[in-house]
Parts: sequence; C-alpha cells; structure tokens
Amino acid sequence: MLTQIGIHDLAIDRTKASGEQKHLTMLVTSAGRRVALLQAFRRGAEALGVELDLLACDLEPELSAACHVADAAFAVPPVTDDNYVEAILAICRDSNVQLIVPTIDPELAPLASAHDRFAALGAHVSASAPAVIDIARDKLKTAGFFAAHDIPTPRTATLAEVRDNPESWIWPVLLKPRHGSSGRSVSIVESPAGLPLHEDEPMIVQALLRGEEWTVNIYIDDAGRLRAVVPHRRIKVRAGEVEKGVTRRAPRLIEIGERIAASLPGARGVLCYQAMVSPDGEANVFEINARFGGGYPLADHAGAAFARWLIEARLGMPSSAGNDWAEDVVMLRYDAAVFVQP
Repeated sequence: MLTQIGIHDLAIDRTKASGEQKHLTMLVTSAGRRVALLQAFRRGAEALGVELDLLACDLEPELSAACHVADAAFAVPPVTDDNYVEAILAICRDSNVQLIVPTIDPELAPLASAHDRFAALGAHVSASAPAVIDIARDKLKTAGFFAAHDIPTPRTATLAEVRDNPESWIWPVLLKPRHGSSGRSVSIVESPAGLPLHEDEPMIVQALLRGEEWTVNIYIDDAGRLRAVVPHRRIKVRAGEVEKGVTRRAPRLIEIGERIAASLPGARGVLCYQAMVSPDGEANVFEINARFGGGYPLADHAGAAFARWLIEARLGMPSSAGNDWAEDVVMLRYDAAVFVQP
C-alpha cells in the first residue's frame, strides 16, 4: 500500500498553477542521499522564477536524508517489486506530478517502459529510450556498443569465456557484475587461479586499466540534440562515488561524448560515462549511466545546469542549455547530516 510520509505536513496546492507564475510539481525517485540533486533543482527553479513542489520517494523515506529535505515524501515498494510502477503512478495521479527524475539504474527500465502511462497523467519521465537503458544496464552490451561504434574500451568478456581461455589475457584483470553499479562487487583478480568457480550473478572480466578516472556528464534535449558535455576528473572516489573532483575541458573526452550521444538510439536528458585516461593520454570508456551521476552537483556548480534545463523543457520555457561552463571548478565533498526530531 502507498504511504505518504508527512515530513513537512505539506498539502499539495493544486491552485498554484493558476496565475502568472510558473509552477512545477516534480518527483525524485529512490531519493536516498541525493540532497545535492534536490538542491540543484531548487536553485534552477529559483533562477527561473518557478514555484516548485519537490517531492521524493524511497523504500524507507523516514531514513532518507533527501526525503527529509523534500517538500513531501512517500514510501514505495522496492524497485524490483511488481507494484513499484503502480506506486509511482499513484503518486503522480494524487499529487499532479509533471516531471519524474529517476536516480538509480534498476528503476530506469520499468519507468521508461511505462512512459505512455505516465504521459497520460501529465507526468514526463526524464529517461532515455528503453534501448539506451538496455545498453547502459548491461556492461557486456555496453562494451559491444563501444566496439561497434569505434569508441575505445577495454577488452571485455564473460567470466566463463575467460576461464576457458585464460592464457589469452594479460593479468591482473578486473572482475565485476554484468549488471552492477556504484562499484558493487568489483575486484582485481591477480591470476586465473583467483577467478571464482561459481557465479551468484552474471559476471564479466575486463582488461585492467591504469591512469586517471574521469566522469563525463552529457545533456541531450528532447529533440535529440547534444547541448553539453562536461568532463570532470575524479581526484578521489569513495564507495564508487566521486568525493573530490575538478572540471576540465578535455578535448578527447568531449569528442568521445559527442560520438556516444550521436550513436545511442533515443538518448535524451541526462547521461554520463566513465573513462580511464592512461599516462600517455589514451582514453578508454568502460561505463555509461543513463541517469544523473553521483558527481553531477560539480557540473551544476560549474554552470552546466542540467536540473534547470529539465525544468525549462517540462514547462515549455526558452532553453538556456549550452556548453558554456567553467573549468577548474573543484568539488570537495564532506559528511553532513539531517537531524530528525522525534
């Protein structure tokens, strides 16, 4: 059953849309710790003079920092539950949601596949076409996509293929889940003897890359036009998410971003890719995320205001999207807390 958590005892006022001021009700799903993402949408709305009702949902919203800073929050089933999409549809129907922003990989496919059902309620799902999500969610398909479009990527194979032909590989190698994210269960395997004999989930093996790790944020408008490519170097990473980073106009990475955007069928809105740049300057791409990356706040503060641009698009406002963002903007994350009184 759908449950609303009245964190701020907010009643959505459906009369706000009347009058001259623009109004938007949006929902951030699987909000978790994405406080900075919600703040980016608030900044974007304020800059546009848009009155924003910012809703959030999570499995346990009472334990989600982002849900506590939202205007209202909702409890929903796990994203793997058959009733997950129905729960999101109910929120959209009851709260007159106009924009839905997914934040984690497992929910992208079910939400994108229900695009027409959400559209019938006046809610737009900010996600690429299912074909793009299918490529991004499967690292073996991702590697095949890169190879087919002449995008440099590390050699990739299934675990079974490597076990059958270990002598053809240079060791050590990288072992990771085929459908993983956030650095989950990624490990370095030093020799064939270290390969697992059994798979609890499908695994792939990749050639081990050395060098600097980068994330490149990409924004594509509703007409399929690439509007911005924003690389940042991941100076320090914690739990798979950038903790310290700096924006750079890296020509090779921007060129690769342009090629990815041109090659993905039905890419829209926000995406990012990850690459390793070796000491000799060679870049290899190893992952695509068809959603906001965890390091997006750095791009936003550098002037690539993807959140603002999504608001503009949803409300039919003139687009300010462009590639005019600042280099050398540094993000130094620190631990903060949301305190909840009993």
